[in-house]
Amino acid sequence: MTLRIEEQDDRVVATLDRPEKRNAIDQETIDALHVLCALLEERPRVLILTGSDGVFAAGADIAQLRERTPDDARRGINATAFIRVSELPMPVIAALDGWALGGGAELAYAADIRIGTPALRIGNPETGLGILAAAGATWRLPEIVGQARASELLLTGRLLDADEALAWGLVSALHPSADLFDAAHAIADRICANDPLATRHTKRALRAPRAEHPAIEFELQAELFASPEKHRRMTDFLERRARR
Repeated sequence: MTLRIEEQDDRVVATLDRPEKRNAIDQETIDALHVLCALLEERPRVLILTGSDGVFAAGADIAQLRERTPDDARRGINATAFIRVSELPMPVIAALDGWALGGGAELAYAADIRIGTPALRIGNPETGLGILAAAGATWRLPEIVGQARASELLLTGRLLDADEALAWGLVSALHPSADLFDAAHAIADRICANDPLATRHTKRALRAPRAEHPAIEFELQAELFASPEKHRRMTDFLERRARR
């Protein structure tokens, strides 16, 4: 099994687990990601993505990529799975240690929140292998770090170290490797303490195209204003404040 799944009531932890291949993403992993997404589409929960043995994912499986055909490219094998991860109803947290290269980086870009360790090395060296980063990097990376920086990374194929990734906003925080998993769960704890529907609607608004704003906020907020949970949480807040 290349993707280990641990289910909890409010979250799911998915660990890329091909240590002999530095967790390179192969077809079995892609198939497992689709199964995982079906699970979380049916019962939305926070997803924590991480890798085993001090590596997130050292890219896609090059041996498989070498044999893929133009028709395979048009099918968007990896891209389709990563889009599905990105579009999950609840937030996705990527906890990145060690290498996050090529397809591994693109899977990380699909997350809502990325944190790393000082050992993180992230980037897209695809052009050195005669291909392009076609699983989301050319459109997600500019949204994350800006057009100029994305162009530099994708056209040179150079890797960012952890401090650069933090400075560029590619990750939001760095933690010692031993603390990375706890830090990811701490973020999940904060998310899960909030109203799930408000969280889902916030993610929808964040991911909506600019042309849909501000109308999408008005409609989502209207639904939340009618929610009994909104009334309950606001009443609890006012009662706590009155007791101070």
